[in-house]
Amino acid sequence: MEKNAPVLSPARVFRDKVYTSRTLILPSGAALPVAKGRVNATTDDQLQYLSTHPDFERLTE
Repeated sequence: MEKNAPVLSPARVFRDKVYTSRTLILPSGAALPVAKGRVNATTDDQLQYLSTHPDFERLTE
């Protein structure tokens, strides 16, 4: 492994309990796509948003 290689956190997957496809607009203005009823939180902001939104449940895979 390279010394300066970034450490990637694992993707965190949520299930959309309402829609199978939509685009979420986060408070920061970033877009987060939902496809096939699933959405991946790859940043802490996305994780916070999805964790506190009642339409989403975190999956344990």
